[in-house]
Amino acid sequence: MGALDQKMEPKITFRRATLEDAKRLLEWRNDPETRRQSINTDEVTWDAHIKWLEKSLANPSRTLLIAMLGEEPVGTVRLDSGEPRSEISWTVAPSARGRGLGTRIVEEALKIFNRPLRARIKPGNPASIKIAERVGFKKDSQGRGITEWIYSP
Repeated sequence: MGALDQKMEPKITFRRATLEDAKRLLEWRNDPETRRQSINTDEVTWDAHIKWLEKSLANPSRTLLIAMLGEEPVGTVRLDSGEPRSEISWTVAPSARGRGLGTRIVEEALKIFNRPLRARIKPGNPASIKIAERVGFKKDSQGRGITEWIYSP
């Protein structure tokens, strides 16, 4: 019945982030578990967050998406275009964790960003490591507390 239930769930879709998402994005970013698993673990202030968001939205090399499950925002995906690989990162909203949505979010993002990618994941982040493995990323290198994972379509 689990597979049937998953098929009946709404599809993961994406919309571009806007300044109207600032409060939600900051709450997700400052969530204790998100901070623990982030490269930068510092709590982010409102002013610093707004500056980052405005800069991100204006950057033509960055794509910042909100993952939606029906009408519910369930996470974010960020892509920084680059050569030879673009960098992807993802966050599952605290309220959406434990529902198997992380893998679905990244699977759908890979359909959009169908190019060589890298993800930088802390070795102590089992949820993101499982997601990366499930969707086809391969462990590439490790250094300074970060493991680089690569994806080749």
